[in-house]
Amino acid sequence: MQWQQVLGFVLAVTPLTLIPGTSFTLVTQRVIAGSRCDGVLVAFGSVCGLLVHAAFAAVGLSALVMASARALTVVKILGAVYLIWLGVITWRSAQHSPEPTDQVRWRLPWARLGGFGQGLWSNVLNPKASSVYLTLVPQFLAPGRPLAPQIAALAVAHIAVVLVWLLFWTSVVAAARRAVDTPQFRRGMSRLAGAALIALGVRTATAR
Repeated sequence: MQWQQVLGFVLAVTPLTLIPGTSFTLVTQRVIAGSRCDGVLVAFGSVCGLLVHAAFAAVGLSALVMASARALTVVKILGAVYLIWLGVITWRSAQHSPEPTDQVRWRLPWARLGGFGQGLWSNVLNPKASSVYLTLVPQFLAPGRPLAPQIAALAVAHIAVVLVWLLFWTSVVAAARRAVDTPQFRRGMSRLAGAALIALGVRTATAR
């Protein structure tokens, strides 16, 4: 794969990465409710979710899901339910205490993974992450060459962009928290993050 193709892909995917979405909101919520380390875990969980989509694209499973209206609907509903669930427990945690949301009494089976698990599953269950590898990536693949190595190269570039952005945002939120670290601020931000996650879940469920 030519470096010009990778550079072109980076230029195309960077604006999409900078748009605030689920990972951005999760990083904000986890750093405010916990620590900078929690935001770092969300960032690495998110990029691991991208690896899953890249692997699915390489073997054609993502194409199968996107080609089937029923399968895509199932993915959308699962992703929406997960985001809304995260939003609800984030909102509930703000009403009771400023502790991290993984201390809530009722939790999903993977909740013990904390920020990493939330970042991972929010991306795995996100059909928009899958669509990047089905609509954007093919535009930068060279015909006549093995697809798997090319997808891997583009996935590494995508992961680098996402990781740099999320780690930068983690540092920004951590610095802001140190400047205004009060219970009222944490509760307000938790409510804001909870509402944003619920809104993202509803948007995922209703998107066409």
